[in-house]
Amino acid sequence: MERLTVSLVLYRPDAAQLKATLDSLVTASRAADVVPDLFLIDNGGSDAVLAGLQLPDDWQVHVFSGHGNVGFGCGHNLSLDGAGDVHLILNPDLELAPDALVEARAFFRAHPECGLIAPAVRWDDGRVQYLCKRVPTVFDLFLRGFAPGWLRRRFAARMARYEMQDVIGDFVVWDPPLVSGAFMCFRTDVLRRLGGFDSRFFLYFEDYDLSLRAARETRIAYVPTVKVVHHGGHAAKKGLHHIRLFMHGAALFFRLHGWKWF
Repeated sequence: MERLTVSLVLYRPDAAQLKATLDSLVTASRAADVVPDLFLIDNGGSDAVLAGLQLPDDWQVHVFSGHGNVGFGCGHNLSLDGAGDVHLILNPDLELAPDALVEARAFFRAHPECGLIAPAVRWDDGRVQYLCKRVPTVFDLFLRGFAPGWLRRRFAARMARYEMQDVIGDFVVWDPPLVSGAFMCFRTDVLRRLGGFDSRFFLYFEDYDLSLRAARETRIAYVPTVKVVHHGGHAAKKGLHHIRLFMHGAALFFRLHGWKWF
């Protein structure tokens, strides 16, 4: 693989989960015969966890700290100047399959028109996570994030369409409108042309915004052979602060890309 860099933004990380994420990255990197540069961006509360990390001696590890909690997108942007030919934006609550980077490299080589890969994602119990999305309305976001169960069940078909359940599966899907920032594998020249994430987003919807902007520059592909397990999500279950951040991000997204209510 061409020079690979990987960035993770950390804020009060769970030590065991971060170790699992990095262990999976070590395994996937060795399978792909690549030695990545790793950027760890400490947005706060990570000192003790970072001090206890054990990573391969031949890895270049760059730790950014002291800047405070600048948010998810701005944190990842700190790694842009040092990014390699391929840059992986990775969540610290996600684990790569052993062959994930092998498959990503093969797809990039076979499809030079592709500048951004989104993976097949599952929960830790094996259920599919539908993280590729169609552009939502305000009502869709309410249903998915905050509606009671009986109301979500009534609009199950609508939610399935938003989550692209009709097309996401075992085959490559070209040009999904929105992909998740939990795992974004970019050709770095594309990411640099975009200027990375929009710094106006603090948390939530920065990946949706970046997806729509990326689609103007390149082709995006959901690649089912690139497999990961994701342990996060569920903003509404994380408390009032996360709900406020979610709503702020959603409002900014709609202001930038057009309001759709129903």
